Amino acid sequence: MKHFGVSPVAMLTSLWRNRSLLTAFTKREVIGRYRGSFLGVMWSFFNPLLMLAVYTFVFGFVFKTRWQGGSESTGEFALILFSVLIIFNLFSDCVTRAPSLILSNANYVKKVVFPLEILPWVVMGGALFHSFVSLLVWLISYSLLFGMPHITSLFLPVILFPIILFTMGVSLILASLGVYLRDIGQVIGVIVTAMMFLSPLFFPLSSLPEEFQSLVRLNPLTDPIMQIRNILMWGKFPNWLTMGSYTLVAFVVVWLGFLSFQKTRKGFADVI
Repeated sequence: MKHFGVSPVAMLTSLWRNRSLLTAFTKREVIGRYRGSFLGVMWSFFNPLLMLAVYTFVFGFVFKTRWQGGSESTGEFALILFSVLIIFNLFSDCVTRAPSLILSNANYVKKVVFPLEILPWVVMGGALFHSFVSLLVWLISYSLLFGMPHITSLFLPVILFPIILFTMGVSLILASLGVYLRDIGQVIGVIVTAMMFLSPLFFPLSSLPEEFQSLVRLNPLTDPIMQIRNILMWGKFPNWLTMGSYTLVAFVVVWLGFLSFQKTRKGFADVI
């Protein structure tokens, strides 16, 4: 029986060794989503643009929502919401697909030479592509409404890197569990929705009573959401201690995810 490496080095080695395959599958992932449509990949740009227009209309004109301590600009709340959804959608797209990922690629399971561990990274690659397109839409919209984005926007990779690692760790765990526990996909959908409403997406954390702030801080998306809002909207530097700690935890999570995936993959073919 083939031995699968479980160390962090083995994980990085696998990604590097299979980088061409990973790139090809990621391209297929992105293009396949729009295959058959008239505009093709251009929808990746128009979809977030249309969503931003919807947010602006609903929150700016219908509900007349204003951010606590923000300006009176109609589009500000929409841009605030849109900026943090870049992170949430990245997490949601990967995590909600993870439980069915191996099952939907069952034809690769019995191919001994195929590196199954890259499949969650393929989904991440597609999600990152759409996140970068959404970021481009945000930058254009912010420039039109408020002028040049803050210089602190350049720190976006500092926020994205640990959330990518954390998301991958969770995705790898769910991808392996989903083979054995088919109901987990239904549960994850509910959990991700709850995480959306139990994170400071629609409100500043300071607007909550102290006891509820502690509860919301347990959400692993809370700190990245607050940090990305600070650097993009308010021009604040990242909290280096917070993001440093988050990055260390994310490294542990992604390694544990890889470990669990490699340990359980030997039984995939038997179950499928």
